Amino acid sequence: MAQNSVQSIERAFEIIEALAVEPKGLSISELSQKLSLHKATIHRILQTLLSRGYVQKDPQTLRYKLGVKFVEISSLYLNNIELKTEAHPFLRELVAMLNATVHLAILDGSDVVYIDKIEQVNSIRLYSSIGKRVPAYCTALGKVMLSKFSDEEVEKMLSTISLQPYTQNTITNVEKLVDEIRFVRKKGFAVDNEEFQEGVRCIAAPIYDYRGQMIAAISISAPTSVLQPHKDEENAQKVVETAKKISHRLGYVEGKKDYQGKEM
Repeated sequence: MAQNSVQSIERAFEIIEALAVEPKGLSISELSQKLSLHKATIHRILQTLLSRGYVQKDPQTLRYKLGVKFVEISSLYLNNIELKTEAHPFLRELVAMLNATVHLAILDGSDVVYIDKIEQVNSIRLYSSIGKRVPAYCTALGKVMLSKFSDEEVEKMLSTISLQPYTQNTITNVEKLVDEIRFVRKKGFAVDNEEFQEGVRCIAAPIYDYRGQMIAAISISAPTSVLQPHKDEENAQKVVETAKKISHRLGYVEGKKDYQGKEM
């Protein structure tokens, strides 16, 4: 069974790669001849790819071409590469300015995914690495990126996951989290007050793209002795300003409307 599954995946990639070099598309017969595969096998695989948007069928010529799903995936991948490239110099400046570890992350479902990290020399050990996933509800990065959704959307998302207490400060009540995210929208930044890792506080701010859409966030993380609560406004201002610089590099123009039609 496992062998058949692997073989089907290999054949699917063969079909995708064949279509990739044929702008006008290929019929099932042409694919069969080109790949030396049975028409029934090709038809079955094409139907799966078709249903998920990875291929499209011309109703007149009956030829198959690559679908828009590949464009979407490629765009996401390229955007992340561009984001990292544009953000990196500003992240380094922020590290030097605040003597803290800096993260760049995106939101994937209800998780935060780190896509870049710069550590201050001799900094406290943080449980983070590029590619690592952490819950959005108990991190400053996550709370910032959840703030782009409406209260109803946030409540619905949080109600579908287990709100595990990582520390005694972790907020595990949906209603309290929604209130917290409302506060984030008002302030323009989020704070993680030892909610994910004991002894570590974080401050995060959003990054917008040329469409005015929030696509990522940056944060500073440091021991509580460095990121003290009475300095949150002062430190947050530096994080917000850095996030704005990155947003402007990505083509963001202040005054654009967000998803609710509000000026950002």
